[in-house]
Amino acid sequence: MSVLDAPVTASAPAAPTTGLTPVFVRLKLALLRNGLRQSAGRRAAFIVSLVFSLLLAAGQVLGLVLLRGNEHAGTVVVLLTGIMALGWAVLPLFFPSGDDTLDPTRLVMLPLRPEPLIRALLVSSLVGIGPLFTLCLVIGSVLALAHGAAGVVFAMLAVPLTMLLCVALSRAVATANVQLLNSRKGRDLAVLSGLVIAVGIQFVNFGAQRLGQAGGLSSLDPAASVVRWLPGASAVASVDAASDGAYGAAVAQLLITAGALVALMWMWQRSLVKLMTAPDGSTLAAAEPTREKASGRGGLWALLPEGRTATVMQRSLRYVARDPKTKAAWVTALAVGAIVPLLNALQGTGSVYFACFVAGMLGMQMYNQFGQDTSAFWMVALTISSSRDAYVELRARALVLLLLTLPFTVLVCGVTAAVIGDWRSLPGALGLSFALLGSMLATGAVASALFPYSIPQEGAFKNVVPGQGGLAWISILGGMLAAALLSAPVIVPTIWMHVTDHHDALWLMVPGGLVYGALLAWAGLRIAAGRTANRLPEILAAVSKG
Repeated sequence: MSVLDAPVTASAPAAPTTGLTPVFVRLKLALLRNGLRQSAGRRAAFIVSLVFSLLLAAGQVLGLVLLRGNEHAGTVVVLLTGIMALGWAVLPLFFPSGDDTLDPTRLVMLPLRPEPLIRALLVSSLVGIGPLFTLCLVIGSVLALAHGAAGVVFAMLAVPLTMLLCVALSRAVATANVQLLNSRKGRDLAVLSGLVIAVGIQFVNFGAQRLGQAGGLSSLDPAASVVRWLPGASAVASVDAASDGAYGAAVAQLLITAGALVALMWMWQRSLVKLMTAPDGSTLAAAEPTREKASGRGGLWALLPEGRTATVMQRSLRYVARDPKTKAAWVTALAVGAIVPLLNALQGTGSVYFACFVAGMLGMQMYNQFGQDTSAFWMVALTISSSRDAYVELRARALVLLLLTLPFTVLVCGVTAAVIGDWRSLPGALGLSFALLGSMLATGAVASALFPYSIPQEGAFKNVVPGQGGLAWISILGGMLAAALLSAPVIVPTIWMHVTDHHDALWLMVPGGLVYGALLAWAGLRIAAGRTANRLPEILAAVSKG
């Protein structure tokens, strides 16, 4: 039984909790202060983040104030507040290490009751750059909407309610998922946050362009009419309703936020009690006897070629499925490689040849092949005694890339052609994609041997250890330029066929690009194999620094 459920008796009096909230606020400030004392780099990063956040918040407030009196002010403010609340709910899943107090299991041994603990955590959560930025945004929102005495009264109630709702939402989500966030899947989520940001930027860009074509902010009114009744934005929407004299709707919207806050606090408390009283599932799983799975080549693994090729391919595929950074790189390449040509096609400004972008994104996965092995590369190095061994190793890694890349490239090219309706250019795009992919396999294999670098295991957003950034840039940028030059024998005739209107001959580019890409890949692997076999100690030293 945990201290949360322990009965209060005369022999075991409850710990005083009247001053718990000030203690937690001081604890939060102490954690922040001690963190800044660790290094000058952290202090500089904090100051830069603070200044940038304040400047951005000042710009947001100024823009919202200037929006005051505009007929679409309510639409913009309501949607902006809803997005902000959604961000508070989602960010704990992707940045679990941003605040040490997000993990309530650190307090499990202390004699604390749930109710005062939740109040203390809620108030201490209002300390930080994020809450300060949110407060500025909420104040600017109500300044844009408040008119008259009723609007001011509802604004004074909406600001604290919205702030408390955002913080309670963040805490409830973090507490309910704390075990996930501390697991390997949680670290995967943190790494994949870069993908969410990259994809989100593409959709924001697409949405902004569509918004300009659809008649301006008035096209957002239907969405705002729904969002204004959702808890994340209803309190701010009540200011707009009260300013227009719709007092009944304003009271209802304010009560929606208040009710959601009460429900979140109740859910947060239940999650906290369950988390701090239930046994640790990982401990139970570790205590149970486990049955080792057979290491034979059953199932789909039996389809792989025999010998070293099967072993290397299986290992590389497991990297893609299990290693967080390898998985993030692949998912990002697949998503961004598909989004760029398809979004441009949907906007009517694209070309089928934009689908070659997916071949470039996926071909980049061939670069720094040994970096993903980190210091474990010594086991690979022990198995390489000749150029032949190095060639089989690199060929197997390239086959894994082709296994995942070729079908996806053909799919993206076909879908892009279908969206645009330009089927005549599809063969040319496929031929160019095959040639580009083969050239990137060749240059990536050579770059892996000549310019290897280490990938740090810690830190979701660090893919190169300090001091090796130049190697990474030389490897990737130099390889991409070389790949583009190597693809010229396919690019030039494709352009010539379009200029001279010989579209029927573009079908020759499909087998031509495929054969040429295969020859390039073979030549590159042969060259890289000799370099790899001769530079095993240097490669091991380079990839072991993370």
